[in-house]
Amino acid sequence: MLLCCMMTVKDVFDDYKRTLPNLYDASELETIALMAVGDVSGFSNAKIKAFPELEISQQQEKKLKDILAKLQTGAPIQYVLGKTEFYGLPFHVNPSVLIPRPETEELVEWVLSSVGSRQWAVGSGLDIGTGSGCIAITLKKHLPGAKVSAIDISPKALATARENARLNNVEIEFIEADILNLNTPLTTHYSPLTTRYSLLTTHYSLIISNPPYVTMHDKTKMHTNVTDFEPHAALFVPENDPLIYYKAIVDFAVKSLASNGLLFFEINESYGDQIVELLNAKGFKNIELRKDMSGRDRMIKASKP
Repeated sequence: MLLCCMMTVKDVFDDYKRTLPNLYDASELETIALMAVGDVSGFSNAKIKAFPELEISQQQEKKLKDILAKLQTGAPIQYVLGKTEFYGLPFHVNPSVLIPRPETEELVEWVLSSVGSRQWAVGSGLDIGTGSGCIAITLKKHLPGAKVSAIDISPKALATARENARLNNVEIEFIEADILNLNTPLTTHYSPLTTRYSLLTTHYSLIISNPPYVTMHDKTKMHTNVTDFEPHAALFVPENDPLIYYKAIVDFAVKSLASNGLLFFEINESYGDQIVELLNAKGFKNIELRKDMSGRDRMIKASKP
């Protein structure tokens, strides 16, 4: 009787690299296979890398092949697995929210180092366009004394963000609102009650946003696993008004940011100088444009006089 050969970790990596080369480069394929094997097997990344001869059970092999089939459609591995990690914390993700990026982790790191130096521990913060809630939840996790609120226009995104707040055991005030149209009634989802709430009555110590900033021209250069799967409302802006969200958020911050409060943005690298000019025109001070690890202008900090 012939014995069926068990698949090894190395076999899985080879299978993924052989099947997906047209979608990802070698480095990305390595990361994707590592995430898939780790999720299915429960092995640590270190164990997977150190012991490629580890055997995979038939049940695990089937799950890994199912994941591979979904990846062949172009679906991002984070959506296929339904989860990702941000700043060392676990988050559920799905096509109603953007997949958190390393650049946003850099922005959060900048916020934490800035407010830490100011001993901001019991102030209030607002995350505009929260999506999965990764920014708001991470800030609350590291600044437990602060009151953190977050707004998004998408009820589905807010449902995911609330789920992530529960997952990470933090309390966030989630508000359903459109920053481009704050005249409409706002709905606050704050366990256990849902109440009406006027966003403009609060003076925040900190406002942070990673708003939509991708133009249609930028879209032509993006990977299809982003353009075909991630929510367009959270990504794209009109070609004729690429700063539409920054203008609205800066105007909101003029009214709702406390004196000496901080405003942080993640930005499109092509519009750093224009956003700096916008902030200057609105009277903000200590404006700093910062590059990410790749050397691109990707974040801005400013303070309100």
